[in-house]
Amino acid sequence: MSTPADFRHLPDLASRLLAGSVVYANDETFAEKENLITPAASVFSTDTFGHKGKIYDGWETRRRREPGVDIAIVRLGVPGVVHGVVVDTAWFKGNYPPEVSVEATSVEGYPSTDELLAAEWATLVPRSPVAGDSENPFTVADPHRWTHVRLTIYPDGGVARFRVHGVAVPDPRVLTGTVDLAALENGGTVIECSNMFYSSPANLLLPGRARIMGEGWENSRRRVPGNEHLVIALGARGSIRRLELDTSYFVGNAPGAAWMTGIDAAAADLTDTEAWVPVLDRTPLQPDTRHVFPSLTAAPLTHVRLDVHPDGGLARVRVHGEIDAVTAEQQTAAFAGLLPSVHTRAAVSPTW
Repeated sequence: MSTPADFRHLPDLASRLLAGSVVYANDETFAEKENLITPAASVFSTDTFGHKGKIYDGWETRRRREPGVDIAIVRLGVPGVVHGVVVDTAWFKGNYPPEVSVEATSVEGYPSTDELLAAEWATLVPRSPVAGDSENPFTVADPHRWTHVRLTIYPDGGVARFRVHGVAVPDPRVLTGTVDLAALENGGTVIECSNMFYSSPANLLLPGRARIMGEGWENSRRRVPGNEHLVIALGARGSIRRLELDTSYFVGNAPGAAWMTGIDAAAADLTDTEAWVPVLDRTPLQPDTRHVFPSLTAAPLTHVRLDVHPDGGLARVRVHGEIDAVTAEQQTAAFAGLLPSVHTRAAVSPTW
């Protein structure tokens, strides 16, 4: 184990605050894997017991009676270069793993669990001893960009938190100067929704990240043929560059797949099914994952329709693009016309 190092001032790339997710654990009999990336420190209470025993604020596997190890795989919320990890065994005193290792892999897109289990993994931290009820920091010297990390514990036990500190390395293909055309604060609004049994689809357009499942859109379980959908009127006519479909916190109830189409209401009626063009082909979605996709069209659009198959919930939807130049001029003029007289003492610049 390394001595405490300054890598811990770097962002935790695995944190739930960055939409990180624990996508797999081979066992979580006593405590859930999702606790590993909770941003706050682990807490302990002597009164919390369930039907399986003491409830820990961490990840805890059963007592292993056969050879082997236990693993948890974390999808980094932001891929990047890892400078160090912390395997925090807080409160685990007689049930912590005596040794751990950390591996990493880089996979394009949004791989399934089976694809991750079959991936090639590189060692970031070799098998090393850890102490109970301790932070256990390890420095990492590997210079590569990783998308997923794997925590292996030997042979079993409990880990309270798993921190992956490093420097974000974004995919330059999504670094485009755009605005979220669908954002509620930018004028976007949901004008049609097939099912809003549990929560409003308007939540999808709220600013920031969802903090719980209830802050997204969730429909009821569909028992008849078909699928659920919603239609968003964009805040401005524009060309879409990339989409974000975020299923954070939707673990067992995320859609199996989704697709998006769009239309320019300035040139066609919304009821004209032939006028809707593909924005995203039907694509599988992963649970508890922030997906980013390029748009299939650069044509100016005023509305988009999102279909989810067959049902399920989303935390946020982002439609990043550029406002049409003519539309921007029209909006500036309309904006100026809406200002009260007390405001018009200052000129309104179309270019700020």
